Amino acid sequence: MGLFIWSLSGLVFGSFFNVLIDRLPRGQNVIWGHSRCDWCRRQLHWYELVPLLSFFIQGGRCRHCRHKLSWQYPLVEAVTALGFAAVGYFYGYSPWLSIGYLLIFSSLLVIFFADFKYQIIPDVMVEVGILGALLRLFSAFKFSVIVSNFVVTALAGSGFFLLLWLVTRGRGIGLGDAKLAFLLGLILGYPLFLIAGYAAFLTGAVVGV
Repeated sequence: MGLFIWSLSGLVFGSFFNVLIDRLPRGQNVIWGHSRCDWCRRQLHWYELVPLLSFFIQGGRCRHCRHKLSWQYPLVEAVTALGFAAVGYFYGYSPWLSIGYLLIFSSLLVIFFADFKYQIIPDVMVEVGILGALLRLFSAFKFSVIVSNFVVTALAGSGFFLLLWLVTRGRGIGLGDAKLAFLLGLILGYPLFLIAGYAAFLTGAVVGV
């Protein structure tokens, strides 16, 4: 029953995360304003916005213009449900740890899809992730370890990417990457950050080629 509640909460938040993914990069209000079809711009009713169910009941198409809808919407909702269930399963015993991991997971999910779709890393989601990382750190580590490892790694990693951005004058790497590196440094620490950075450069090179 507990995992069901976690998953159900993930579905609801996943629907909201789709709003964040599409509106934050455009500078639009994420609280007010009605959801609309990406193609015909018709306002959607509540029964067209039920997580997962509406997409599949409508055959993955808009009820009005019958244009195919993006698989981003059910994918984000399903992944969020699984992510919330995983956090509940592993860290549900600790309110602060679970909140921290939920914030980290949510921020990275929105950042991934927003960056993939618009090539923009929303600053507010980086800030949410940093808050989650700090909650997790202060719940699980001593202050001396937090400063000597995670904070130093975050500053060094962010400084390295900032230097790359300055040297390349923004070609091939954005300022958002330096901000994201700070977040990842807080999450991973040393030496995991180096492994993640190396993997990121390799996958980036493959995609670039």
